[in-house]
Amino acid sequence: MTNRTTLDAVDVLLVEDDAGDVLLTKEAFAHYRAHDTLHVVGDGEQAIQFLRRTGEYTDVPRPGLILLDLNLPRRTGLEVLADLKADDDLHTIPVVVLTTSQAEEDIARSYSLHANAYVSKPVDYQRFTEAVKQINDFFLTLVKLPGLPGRPDGPHSRSAAHA
Repeated sequence: MTNRTTLDAVDVLLVEDDAGDVLLTKEAFAHYRAHDTLHVVGDGEQAIQFLRRTGEYTDVPRPGLILLDLNLPRRTGLEVLADLKADDDLHTIPVVVLTTSQAEEDIARSYSLHANAYVSKPVDYQRFTEAVKQINDFFLTLVKLPGLPGRPDGPHSRSAAHA
């Protein structure tokens, strides 16, 4: 697999309220995707504000990928996913549900709301970081995402975020 250059760095939004999982994800990103920027919000309401660039998030870039927990305060991950995929300006952003839930109902509902993938969080450090690496390898290296940096007019480009 070819690595993207720093010019192709991707902004990733992690929506996670568990401090331990945030730390593990940050460590995995630092190890595997050092040139990407990982933004973190701790609840579903903050996620919507970040994505719509409202409140304290008016100057944030549009993420090229969202890692979304389901069990969130203020607004569940499923509610965030439904709002995101119903929004004409945001629905093309890939969403990977990254959660402890293995409930068939959560899996089916996530895919019915157009999640791009559903990953149950492994419980041990090595498997967790490997799962994050595989998500990154697929979504940030292998597949072509819409409007990523390199396309100056793309919605994910850092220049477009500040236009």
